[in-house]
Amino acid sequence: MAQTGNTLQFTVDGRAVEIPDDGDTLLGVLRDRLGIEAVLDGCSPQGQCGCCTVLVDDAPRVACVTPARRVAGRHITTAAGLTPAEQQRWTEAFLACGATQCGFCTPGIVCRFVGHERRGADLTDRATVDKALAAHLCRCTGWQTIREAAALAAASPSQRAVDLPAIETIREAAAQAAAAPAEAQSGLPERDLSAAARRASIETGGPQRSVPASVLGRFDFGADSAPPGTLTAVAGPTGDWHTAESLAAARRQAGKVQGRRTTLEPTPPIEIPKPPPGTQWGIQLATCWTEPGYLETDAAWCEPGGNPSDPLANGGAFGGKATSPVRAEARKLADERGQPVRVLWSREDSVRRGPKRPPLAAGLHGDGTGIVRIARTPGAAEVLHSVLPHAEIEEVDVAGPTTSIDLRAAVWAEAQMLGAALNRLRSGEPLAATTATAEVTSPEGAKAIATVSPDGIDLHIDAGDPLDMTTLRSYAIGATHMAWSWVTSESLTVDPNGQIGDLTIRSFGIARSADTPQINVSIEPSQQPPVPAGNAIFAAVAAATWLSRGAPAHLPTH
Repeated sequence: MAQTGNTLQFTVDGRAVEIPDDGDTLLGVLRDRLGIEAVLDGCSPQGQCGCCTVLVDDAPRVACVTPARRVAGRHITTAAGLTPAEQQRWTEAFLACGATQCGFCTPGIVCRFVGHERRGADLTDRATVDKALAAHLCRCTGWQTIREAAALAAASPSQRAVDLPAIETIREAAAQAAAAPAEAQSGLPERDLSAAARRASIETGGPQRSVPASVLGRFDFGADSAPPGTLTAVAGPTGDWHTAESLAAARRQAGKVQGRRTTLEPTPPIEIPKPPPGTQWGIQLATCWTEPGYLETDAAWCEPGGNPSDPLANGGAFGGKATSPVRAEARKLADERGQPVRVLWSREDSVRRGPKRPPLAAGLHGDGTGIVRIARTPGAAEVLHSVLPHAEIEEVDVAGPTTSIDLRAAVWAEAQMLGAALNRLRSGEPLAATTATAEVTSPEGAKAIATVSPDGIDLHIDAGDPLDMTTLRSYAIGATHMAWSWVTSESLTVDPNGQIGDLTIRSFGIARSADTPQINVSIEPSQQPPVPAGNAIFAAVAAATWLSRGAPAHLPTH
């Protein structure tokens, strides 16, 4: 029977389970009651990020908006319950293409791909893959490596060639492995995963693993390692903390209300300065508020008197969690309650309380003189001066969320965009161009040259010793997508009183897979010490993208 009295019965990864019918979601059942932490929560209960995707009778479904009673009598499959052959094939494909970084979104994506595959979908077709990915958000990888992984996992030697770097090498290695002893069969070219982890850690600024477990979510994120019996704490509307034995109960106590998307249009919060009388600016730029949009919302757990867990887990969150308060909050609550407590920010909490890029507005003459106004932020003026030494920097108070220069290339990339425009004016080139190139060298010594054209984005990078080409290429594509998306489509509505209106993850304007141009990466071989490439890539791509759109006065460009 599927439902008996006040209980529900169904199977999860081949195991029969029976739970109380108390109105919980399928996500709450899987994570909090059954302990399946590979089903991840990036936005619940918005149902917009896809991280909690599972298969219900082989059909992909977002668990956070699925009431558990709807799956009574049905078969639930998580990434952990896929067949061994499916797990191996998709893990190998994702690793071969560099399609996993922090690993937060990939278990749900793999589940969706497998669900489509079981129903006969052609995952070597980009349109099919783009349609599947429309239900997901991946902030790290930039989509392209995920599309490549889908094509590789679905391809067979008799199929048409797939547009994937080194796919023939991968296939040759797979063929050789097939003839090798069973214990040696991996189906992939051998990679040094230790070197890959070193490159990943350099790019994120913290410990990062690059292992098969990252594909299927087989390691802990911020608060996942909390022991049984840990209380869950969530914030109420006024910021007060509510603790309970489960996330669902804590949210009920807090009176959590799902965030919405505003109907107001986002506008730059700072006006472009007026030029001196009788003159005109050669370059103008005003930026909107934007949301970093990292998938793994801030979380930490702590025992009384203990050391809180790290909210960064397996990803750097692009600088967005450099000073996250959840660790201190977990320690304080654990001491007050006298037992372990995990603090979980909702998606709305991360948007309201997490740091943002400082918005700015600039007007410059061709000689580099002019005025740049920026939301008052520690360190921002110094960054602007380092790139635009002849401009007058004015720090202004702006009503809105907290700002930080710790976010990926924050302020420095905006300054490089203005510098690239100045270079075009000084060389006599028109500011507007359908094809534009920008070259940037970061303070760490990484060099990036980006060309944006109607045919896509070409990127050449020199970041010292690559350590692992696949990993560096993956992070390069991710930084490229983030910069291109930021310039062309991302914004966050904040009203004149500083209240954020856009609280759903889909309202941030992050570019979908279907909207993302082809990205071609070439990496300079080097024996120099490895340095992080992300900031240089972000700045170069942002500058080239802005120039290729005609260097309009306001971002985003459409």
